[in-house]
Amino acid sequence: MELETQWFNDLSEYPLIIAGPCAAESEKQILETAAFLAETGKVAVFRAGLWKPRTRPGSFEGVGEKGLPWLIRAREETGLKMITEVASAEHVDQVLEAGIDMVWIGARTTANPFIVQELATRLSRESIPVFVKNPLHPDPSLWIGALERINRTGVKKLVAIHRGFYPFEQSDLRNIPKWELPIDLMIKCPGLPVICDPSHIAGQAGIVPGIAQKAMDLHMNGLMVEVHPDPDKAMSDAKQQLSYLAFDKFLEQLSVREEFAVNGEFLDLLSRYRSQIDSVDAQVWELLAQRMSFVDKIGGYKSEHNVAILQLERWAEVLRSRSAMADQLGLDKTFIKKLLDLIHQESIRIQSKN
Repeated sequence: MELETQWFNDLSEYPLIIAGPCAAESEKQILETAAFLAETGKVAVFRAGLWKPRTRPGSFEGVGEKGLPWLIRAREETGLKMITEVASAEHVDQVLEAGIDMVWIGARTTANPFIVQELATRLSRESIPVFVKNPLHPDPSLWIGALERINRTGVKKLVAIHRGFYPFEQSDLRNIPKWELPIDLMIKCPGLPVICDPSHIAGQAGIVPGIAQKAMDLHMNGLMVEVHPDPDKAMSDAKQQLSYLAFDKFLEQLSVREEFAVNGEFLDLLSRYRSQIDSVDAQVWELLAQRMSFVDKIGGYKSEHNVAILQLERWAEVLRSRSAMADQLGLDKTFIKKLLDLIHQESIRIQSKN
C-alpha cells in the first residue's frame, strides 16, 4: 500500500489518544465532553458517532446530520480534531460538506466490499484520513482487503483500528482481542498505523484500562476510548464508557513503553537472552521433527494392520499425562491444551497419508 504517515505523527506525540462518547446525544453533551478532554492535554482527536448501526430497529440510531454542527463548534472551541463513523455514500457527502477532519469505517461495514468500494470512491475526493475497524469475524483478508480497496482509490492517509472480534466462545469480554491478528497486520503492513479500541473489546468500563495497557505493551500507535459525562444515562453502549473521573485515572495509570532501548547494558543482556531462546528453539524443532517421524512410522504400522488412525483412549492419556507434566513445570494449561491439539491434528494428517 502507498501510504502517507507524517500527518499521523503530526497529530500528537506517541500515543495518539482519540476519545469521546459512543454517540452524540446533544450539543451540550458534545461541547462539555470535548472541553474536558481538551483540558487533559493528552487527547488529540474527539470521537462521536452520529449514525449508529443497531442490530434491531427501535434502538437509538444516532442524531445523524443534525450533530455535524455540534462537532464543528466543538473543534472551534477546543482545537481538537473531529472524527465520526460513515456507513453510506450519503454520510460521506454530509461529512465532507461539513468539514469533519477524519472518518472511521465500522466493523459491520468493513466486511462488505461493495459498501467499502462505494465509500472509498467518495472519500477519494478529499484528502482526509480514513480509519478502518477490523470486521466482526477474525478474517484478516477482509480487513486488509478493505484497507487495500480504499488505498487504491487514492486515499493514502489510512489507519487500522483493532476493536476485537465476535466471541464464538464464552467470554467476559464483549469482543475477543485475538492479538495475533493486529500483530500480523503490523508485520504485513509496516507503514500502516494501527490503534486499539479497548472500549469495544472490553464491553465493560472496568476492563478498558487493562486492554489499553496490553495494546501499549504491543506498541500500537494509539487508542480510541469512549468517554461520557454520565455513562449510566448514555443512550448507547453505557457499560463500556468511562466517566470523566475514570478517564483521568486511566490516563494517569497508562504506561507507555519505548519500542527500542539505547542502554548498552540492557541491549547486551537482551541479546544474550535472545541467543538462548534461538538455541532452545532449534532443539524444540529437532525434537518435534523426531516426534513426527515416529508418528509417521506408527501411521504405516496401523495401515499395515488395518487399525484406525484415531484412538480416543490413547489421546485422552496423552492429554492427561502431558498436562500433568506441564503443570509441574509451571506452564499455562490453556496454552498446553492448544499446543497439544495442534500437534494431534498434524499427527492425524501425517498418519492419513499412509
